[in-house]
Amino acid sequence: MNTKIEFGFNKINRIDDLADLASVLFPNNKRHQRVFLAIFIELKYSDDQFLPSLGWVGDKYKMSKRILEIVRAKMRRLGLIDHVSRFNAQYGYREGWVFSSRFKRSVLKMEEYINTFTQNVCPKQEMKDRVLFSYF
Repeated sequence: MNTKIEFGFNKINRIDDLADLASVLFPNNKRHQRVFLAIFIELKYSDDQFLPSLGWVGDKYKMSKRILEIVRAKMRRLGLIDHVSRFNAQYGYREGWVFSSRFKRSVLKMEEYINTFTQNVCPKQEMKDRVLFSYF
């Protein structure tokens, strides 16, 4: 399953709204972008940001179940949404879908990696970097 996103700095800098975010996460696929927006908006404005099911979202917006499942799966793989088990006390033992913070934490972690990897802290690191380069 393809989880390609367009993560270029120019594209990120031009994000103004959810539609722009959808085009970054689902590049060149308007149907997937539309389903993403439907799921995101319904989850955002639901009680406690919790949806027991996503199937009705497809029915409400006249979307195919197949595309709904494809988009839902990609959103889950990216860490945007998460499925909650009925055994989870935090959500009152209800089963359903919630926003996840995994994607947000991963982007912040990527920033940390870039900052760490671009620092020239010691001569041993240069040797290690050059040895790593020789493996490719």
